[in-house]
Amino acid sequence: MQSDFFNCVLEATGATDMELIEGIQELWSGYGAILRYGLTGSSISTVVVKHVSLMDGGDHPRGWNTDLGHQRKLRSYQVETEWYTNWAHHCSDECRVPHCLAVEKHDSETVMVLEDLDSAGFPGRCEAVGEQEITACLNWLAWFHATWMGVEPNDPEGLWPQGTYWHLETRPDELEALDDPALKQAASRIDELLRECRYRTLVHGDAKLANFCFSPDGDKVAAVDFQYVGGGCGMKDVAYFIGSCLGEDDCERLESWLLNTYFTALQSALTVCKPEIDFQAVEAEWRQLYPYAWTDFHRFLKGWSPGHWKLNTYSERIARDVVRSLG
Repeated sequence: MQSDFFNCVLEATGATDMELIEGIQELWSGYGAILRYGLTGSSISTVVVKHVSLMDGGDHPRGWNTDLGHQRKLRSYQVETEWYTNWAHHCSDECRVPHCLAVEKHDSETVMVLEDLDSAGFPGRCEAVGEQEITACLNWLAWFHATWMGVEPNDPEGLWPQGTYWHLETRPDELEALDDPALKQAASRIDELLRECRYRTLVHGDAKLANFCFSPDGDKVAAVDFQYVGGGCGMKDVAYFIGSCLGEDDCERLESWLLNTYFTALQSALTVCKPEIDFQAVEAEWRQLYPYAWTDFHRFLKGWSPGHWKLNTYSERIARDVVRSLG
């Protein structure tokens, strides 16, 4: 694969040579790596290469080494190549994603040659965020959801019928391990309400803070990692993003501001992208589903990693209220 991979990058970029600059990160469970290469003889100075080697996987950091998990990973990389090949180019600058220069598959290995977002004006990565950075990410999500609103998300061709990596159908082992009888009993109903909402779109599926790249002033973002993009309710992305970057006190204290910021951006985006869709109806349904989306991820996390730092009193209160509301 090495020579095929080398030639793929050169052909896609018009370069005469390439040199490894750095390893950006290892892929989850040892399925490969993301690498940055410098190019010679091309108008493009650098590219990012996502090299997936499915033969090497299976070393899950939390011990969930199952065939179901392995098959989910296999499918996730198929989805990501489909996303970059046939879907990503429809995204506007308001929900910026890296341009895909080439995809090469050979046996158990896949290479995605992607635009280097650092060179494209998004060099920032944040471990802590303020109002500006949060607003930028919520704006990105709003425009992404507006772009894909009404695109047959129950069966988006080549993507996950149901986006996100934690949804109930793909996590039976974690549900079985869940030590919360009331939440376990309510899980299928929560999943059904989210899955069958009237206003469906595509969700990013892993919209954590680490998957956003920031402009130098923090005002704009681009997003990466589309292994779990698929159909669903946009609140799943919003709840997951908020939980990825704020502690429980801020999640509770800022809840109204966070949702208002998102829905203000969604209204603007729908006006441009899908003016025929009734924004007030979308907002009414999705605001009601926000605690269900939060509880859905809480259900997964509580079964997957009971000691996780995101399992806090705010999440527990939301989950209890949701379970109570379902009778």
